[in-house]
Amino acid sequence: MAPEEFRRQVEWLAESEVEVVGVDRLLELPDEANAAALTFDDGFANYGVEAAPVLGKFGLPSTIFVVTGHVGGDNRWGGRESAGIPSLPLLGWDELARLRDAGVTLGAHTRTHPRLPALDANALEREIAGAADEMESRLGSRPAGFAYPYGETAPAAENVVARSYRWACTTELREIGGREQRLQLPRIDAWYLREPARRAGWGSRQFRTWLWCRRQARRARAWLRSPASR
Repeated sequence: MAPEEFRRQVEWLAESEVEVVGVDRLLELPDEANAAALTFDDGFANYGVEAAPVLGKFGLPSTIFVVTGHVGGDNRWGGRESAGIPSLPLLGWDELARLRDAGVTLGAHTRTHPRLPALDANALEREIAGAADEMESRLGSRPAGFAYPYGETAPAAENVVARSYRWACTTELREIGGREQRLQLPRIDAWYLREPARRAGWGSRQFRTWLWCRRQARRARAWLRSPASR
């Protein structure tokens, strides 16, 4: 989204009754808490230029999920561009360390951003546990959190994640609920909160119904693209 829209959303959060916390803290809060955690995938350089100053101004915590094998490079995973997605630079290790020291939480997003369900056991170990090892080597501490590339997971991938991290995020479009599986945390894409009326309805029954409808539409599109649908 445009930087101006990002600032509008951050200002809304800062002025609202929503408590913005880290993911670890969010998982400790009761179900009725009006709270949210902010997460950013991939570690784009524009986080440091556009997002960090705005979040810092309002004192809002956030988490960046780092693709360790591409740190300081760009988001052409495997050296290939993705249709409809611009090629953008990623933060370097020194920049990530400075952000970490300023209070930003760093999580892992694999080493090369592959589709995890397609990998064998050895490749899963390299991508998932290897990302935590590399972050520990480069930054001096292991990450607690992980985000599945493309939101795609599988039992074999979750087994490796469970040995290396305390929690992990998918892209399932819903709110966190009671008895949440910590290796399958949902997230709400901020793209869907561009309209002021949508933000104003945050947490309401209408908002939850709208989320449910969006989630079903997303599932239908995924099924239509799958081999099973053909």
